Amino acid sequence: MQVVNEMKLPVLPVEQPEFAADPMSYVDTARLQHPWLAMFHAGYVVFGYQATKDLLYMDDKMRVNFDGIVEYFGAQGTGWARFMESMLPTQSGPKHTRLRSSVAEAFTPRRANQTRPLMGKVISELLDEWAPRGEFDFAEFASYFPVAVMCGLLGVSAEPISAIREALETQVAAMTLNRDLLPRLVAGYDVLWSFADKLVVDRERRGAAGDGSLIDTLIAFKNAGKLDETELRFMLMVLLLAGYDTSKNVLTLTMHTMLQHPDMWERCAADQPYCSKVVEEILRHSAITTPYRLLTADVEYEGILFPKGTLLCFATPLTGRDPSVFPDAMEFQPERARTTRHLAFGRGMHICLGQHLAKAQLEEGLHLIAQRLIKPRLAGAATWRPFLGAWGLRTLPIAFESPRA
Repeated sequence: MQVVNEMKLPVLPVEQPEFAADPMSYVDTARLQHPWLAMFHAGYVVFGYQATKDLLYMDDKMRVNFDGIVEYFGAQGTGWARFMESMLPTQSGPKHTRLRSSVAEAFTPRRANQTRPLMGKVISELLDEWAPRGEFDFAEFASYFPVAVMCGLLGVSAEPISAIREALETQVAAMTLNRDLLPRLVAGYDVLWSFADKLVVDRERRGAAGDGSLIDTLIAFKNAGKLDETELRFMLMVLLLAGYDTSKNVLTLTMHTMLQHPDMWERCAADQPYCSKVVEEILRHSAITTPYRLLTADVEYEGILFPKGTLLCFATPLTGRDPSVFPDAMEFQPERARTTRHLAFGRGMHICLGQHLAKAQLEEGLHLIAQRLIKPRLAGAATWRPFLGAWGLRTLPIAFESPRA
């Protein structure tokens, strides 16, 4: 048995911009030294498929480490710290079950399919506004789609979202462990808390809409003693963050990939079932999240001892590119055989609650966007977001033709 801190492991510079832009040039070299494990400045990176899958199931020996991130930033005592330490993804055991149950019904496969008309309406309205321009930053365009769908589920207006976009962007950037972000994190939290608080106060003043809106469901849970006032507002903030960041990153990565495969893009416009295959393949090829876990007990795995207190970063964007699991892993093949399920949505108790909603809106969005943006091409330099947290493209300027009337 080898103790992990006594091993000679490769180092992956996951916090560096160069890594975000081209991770495989580093990972291919790292694999020569170890097939699934590397070091980074705060702990260890697990980048192999099987190791990530196996370890993420060990919920009884690890926890989400957002309180450790608070300590890393030196932000104890702030409202942002309380949010990080108390929100749903941080919890385990009975509290996690209670909080998750308050919203679980809204994210079933059935509800996701029922939401498809709303998704189509949202993306069509966005395309009506943006497509006549002939060119735009696709990453900015995509940022308005999933969060507007989430607002529709909540039963609130998406109009104020543009005013809180920066606050939403900043919160996810906390996972990059850049200490310079602290003033923006604290200020962004204040913006999001005020926004969620106003949503609750306004809805309680007007009364339930009677349309099954998620905000009414959450308020009912609170009135029944299943959520307190703070938990209600934190849940709204979590839902807005989840609805804002992850799906729009995947959608932008999909467009980036389709620019290299114009034949696939044309087929997406004509063949909606094919869009489902493209979505599954992008989730395998370019997942975006890098969850952290802090070990609460010693863990032995594959002849390695990870002592209690070890920080693991699970590089799920790299797991679908593991050549020991996926043949021709770097090739984008929507019609490849799906013999192995990707890990884009995680594993264990913290598996993504909104995975069915996310896939549905990616499928609907891709099909309708491909019909309206003809022959898209890169129109400037694409830039990358940090790898840690929620990876993807920060900017993706494109130009395109519009369908003839």
